[in-house]
Amino acid sequence: MNSTGFVAGPPRVPLRDDVAVIGLVGLAHASSHFAHLLLPPLFPLFATEFGLSFSRLGFLMTVFFIVSGAGQAMAGFLVDKVGARPVLLASFVSFICACLAGYFAQGYWGLMLVAMFAGLGNAPFHPVDFSILNQRVSTQRLGYAFSAHGLSGNLGWALTPVFLLFFTAWQGWRSGYLAAALMYAAILAVLVLNRAHLKTEVVRRAHDAPRGSDVDFLRLPVVWWCFAFFLLSTMTLAVVQNFASPIMQGMHGVSFESATTMISAYMLAGALGMFVGGVVAARMPAASDRVVAWAMGAGAVLIVIVGTGWLGGFGSMAMLAATGFAVGIGGPSRDMMIKKATPQGATGRVYGTVYSGLDMGFAIAPLIYGVFMDRGHYSLTLMLAAVFLALSVVAALGVGKRTVAQRAG
Repeated sequence: MNSTGFVAGPPRVPLRDDVAVIGLVGLAHASSHFAHLLLPPLFPLFATEFGLSFSRLGFLMTVFFIVSGAGQAMAGFLVDKVGARPVLLASFVSFICACLAGYFAQGYWGLMLVAMFAGLGNAPFHPVDFSILNQRVSTQRLGYAFSAHGLSGNLGWALTPVFLLFFTAWQGWRSGYLAAALMYAAILAVLVLNRAHLKTEVVRRAHDAPRGSDVDFLRLPVVWWCFAFFLLSTMTLAVVQNFASPIMQGMHGVSFESATTMISAYMLAGALGMFVGGVVAARMPAASDRVVAWAMGAGAVLIVIVGTGWLGGFGSMAMLAATGFAVGIGGPSRDMMIKKATPQGATGRVYGTVYSGLDMGFAIAPLIYGVFMDRGHYSLTLMLAAVFLALSVVAALGVGKRTVAQRAG
C-alpha cells in the first residue's frame, strides 16, 4: 500500500498465480450472472401457471435490481473496510436461499423472494471482483483479466436458460431451482478451499484524514458519467435478458425452445466478443473510451435492424446474437475505462457506485418495456433499446474526456 492508500496490483507474479485468481473470480462472476436469469427464461411458463402479466413479471426484475443496486453501492464501502473475501462468500449463501425459494414458490410472492435473495447475493460482485483483480493480478495482465471477467459473466448468462430449460423439460421447472442450489453450494466449497487467492488488503484511512474523505469521490463528474454509461447501456441488455424470448415469439412465431436458446446464443456471442475485446483492451488501453463507443454504436445499429423484422425469425435471432458480439468487444475496454477514472484508494466505493448504474438500468427497464410488451409493441421495444444504447456512446466519450481533464487537473 502506498502513501495515498492505494493498493496496487503486483508488478510481476508467476503466471500460475494470476491464472488462479482470474479463474476463481471468473467462476464467482459467472455465478452472479447465472442468478440474473433465475427468473426471466421461465416468464412464459409463470405467465401461464400463475396467471401473471409481463408487467408484473418484469417488476420482479425491477425488485431484483433495486435490491442489487442499493446493496452494491453500500457493498463498495464494506469491501474497502473488511476486504473482498468475506463479502464474496456471504453472497453465495444468498444465492442458495434464492434457489430454494424458487423450488418452494407457490405464486407471485414466492417468485418475489427469489428476486430479493438473488438481488442481495448479486449486490457485492463488482466491488468484490475488481478489488481482487486490481490488487492480486499483475498490472500487465489486467486487460486480459478484465476480458476473462466479462467473458465469464456472459457464460453465466448463456448457461442459465439452457440449464433451466433442460430441467424443465426433464422434471419440471422446480427441479431446475433445486439443481441450481446444489451448484451454488459446490462453487462456495471451491471458493472456500481456495480462499488464499481471494484475500485483499483493507484500505485504511489515514488518522488525519477528514471524516468526509470516504465520499469525496462522489464530487467527481467522471464518476457520474461512468454511472450514466452503465445506466443507459444496461437498459438495452435488459431487453435481451427479460423479453427477447417473447419478442421473437410475438414477431416471428418461433418456438419457446428456439427463442430461449437464442438468449444463450446472444450471451455466447458476447463471450466471444469479450475474448476479442480483451486483446483490444490490452493493446489499446489509452483508447478505451473510443473502443467502447464504437462497440456500442455498432450494437445499436444491429438492434435497429432486428427491430425492423426484415430478416425473419432465424435471421433476426442470428442478428441479435451478432449484437452480443459487438457489445462484448467493448466490455474489457469498458472496465479499463472505469479503472482509469477511479481515484486511488477508492476502488470498492467507485466500482460499487458506478456499477449500481447497471442495476438501476436493469430495474427501470422492465417497467418501461413491460408496458410496450403488454400492448404487443415488440418492434418499438427493440427500437427504444437501440436509442438507449446509442446514448451510451455519448456517455462513454464523456467519461474519456473527463478522465483526461481530471488527470490534467
